[in-house]
Amino acid sequence: MREQLTQSDIKKIEEEIEYRKLVVRKEAIEAVKEARAHGDLSENFEYHAAKRDKNKNESRIHYLERMIRTAEVISDDSKDDEVGINNTVEIYFEEDDETETYRLVTSVRGNSIDGLISIESPLGKAILGHKVGDRVHIQVNEQYGYYVEIKSIENTNDDSNDKLRGF
Repeated sequence: MREQLTQSDIKKIEEEIEYRKLVVRKEAIEAVKEARAHGDLSENFEYHAAKRDKNKNESRIHYLERMIRTAEVISDDSKDDEVGINNTVEIYFEEDDETETYRLVTSVRGNSIDGLISIESPLGKAILGHKVGDRVHIQVNEQYGYYVEIKSIENTNDDSNDKLRGF
């Protein structure tokens, strides 16, 4: 499945790739060289750990580059009165008689602990495009669903503090 990314997501990924290529890669190569200088490589734990770290960095770079290459670029624009990407939404959960606030983000930023709900999640899919006052059914699976009401929508396009998942 292709990741859905906004231009902001792509920019953050490109920044991480650049950092990994210019900073992390150099540090990893130096660590391998230093560990190699300690002698017998067959019993040199530091050498194997340094090689593993170097390879993890290279794998991460390739993963991020492939993610950008194959991504479906989506717009984070939405109407002022509709739930869209990067909107902070106050939602009333009827079943629990509780109100919670979430921000709708792309899947690479999703982190429910921090209140960032992915547009790919059942809740995110269901509320996307709805308006204040709408009662929305969230179908979690074949046996379970629940209702929420959208209480407020705030446009929060400042994503400078957001971290991409796994980044």
